[in-house]
Amino acid sequence: MSQEVVLRSRRLNWITEDNVPLVADAWGDPQNRTVLFAHGGGQTRHAWGGAAQRFAAEGWYAVSLDLRGHGDSGWPEDGDYRLETYGRDLLRVAASLESKPAVVGASMGGISAMIAQGELAPEKQPFASVVLVDITPHMEEEGVDRILQFMGSKLEDGFADLEEVADFVASYMPNRPRPKDLSGLAKNLRRGEDGRYRWHWDPRFITGPMRPRGDQEPERLSAACAAISVPTLLVRGRMSDLVSEENVEKFLKIVPHAEFADVSGAGHMVAGDRNDAFVAAVMEFLNGAGRPAQ
Repeated sequence: MSQEVVLRSRRLNWITEDNVPLVADAWGDPQNRTVLFAHGGGQTRHAWGGAAQRFAAEGWYAVSLDLRGHGDSGWPEDGDYRLETYGRDLLRVAASLESKPAVVGASMGGISAMIAQGELAPEKQPFASVVLVDITPHMEEEGVDRILQFMGSKLEDGFADLEEVADFVASYMPNRPRPKDLSGLAKNLRRGEDGRYRWHWDPRFITGPMRPRGDQEPERLSAACAAISVPTLLVRGRMSDLVSEENVEKFLKIVPHAEFADVSGAGHMVAGDRNDAFVAAVMEFLNGAGRPAQ
């Protein structure tokens, strides 16, 4: 595939059942096998930019979605961020694509895929295969609390400039080098009328009455995963504070046909920490047992 196709993306748009606009970037030929990327809570579609372009270069049609309330997608008037609502959004997007996609979901995106595939449409099995990135039905409470504390720390006040943002992120992820080029950070931020930067997601995602709390519903997520019969891969960051080895063992008992990849040198943000290793693991799976039909 040409370099031009890889570097250039095109914008895709949808409207959900409750009239929330959804936005995605897409690379490659829509007639090719499709991989649908769903980011984690508090992230945007840009978290997958490097991985999506790599997949497009290998002949895939790669679609990176902004989940509702995140990035350029809309904020629902009623603040509906329930698990089943995210699941329905994924089903709507998947059904619009030329071919049944492989879904790659990180954290909240992975939970959305569990609910969509295993709870809302277990008979239809809307995805050709499922890749869960550092997320399982059972999560470490300390890891969840740490993530929520990070997301909520600057929720109202925001940041004076990108340097302050970079310092804050570095304090949360000390094992990742602080970026010299801060333009990537700007994609995950919005600038208010007061000139301050704030995260590019709806605060009600973590404060509202209809916020998702998958960490409090392990039985529900386990039942959803048990209903997934398509090829499945769990990718864990070896330094993850959210998914322990014990949680991996529980997951592999729930989904015995699943494959597992443990990425060294990576924490919860696996693709951001070790993108090359992450892409290699997912690519190997999707080119093998998890390969969607064209």
